[in-house]
Amino acid sequence: MEELNTTLLLIIKNNKILLPRKKRGFGEGLFNGVGGKVKENETIKEAIIRETKEEINVTPVNVEEYGFTEFYEFYKGSRIKINMTTFVATDYIGTITESEEMEPFWFDVNNIPFESMHPDDKFWMPILLSGKKFRAMFNIDENNKIVDYLIKDFY
Repeated sequence: MEELNTTLLLIIKNNKILLPRKKRGFGEGLFNGVGGKVKENETIKEAIIRETKEEINVTPVNVEEYGFTEFYEFYKGSRIKINMTTFVATDYIGTITESEEMEPFWFDVNNIPFESMHPDDKFWMPILLSGKKFRAMFNIDENNKIVDYLIKDFY
């Protein structure tokens, strides 16, 4: 089974969370953090910094790993395993701006638009927002529906 290594970054500052709306590609129309595929010869941390600069034009600050998720899902017509490392940043350098890929929006951490996000987000994001780290697995069918899942939170 093909594997893809990806990253996701959530910027959380002053009780607000940055959830840009994806304008194209996988997840188009949904709110999500920034991130994407890890390139060859690139560390996961280098990838999340590069993706953040590309997608919203800022450099994340105080970046900390919060979660690791294994997705078994369909991507471009084939069933693959996607490994996603989730990070949180508490600040950034620069001015957040819209790109061809993402339109930035801030939300209160108590008012997250889960109905307009990936279906797995409502399961792991509350754990992250409570300050806990997590590990998760989601089995997702060809219609982007969760078949089963497992989440473990840590400290």
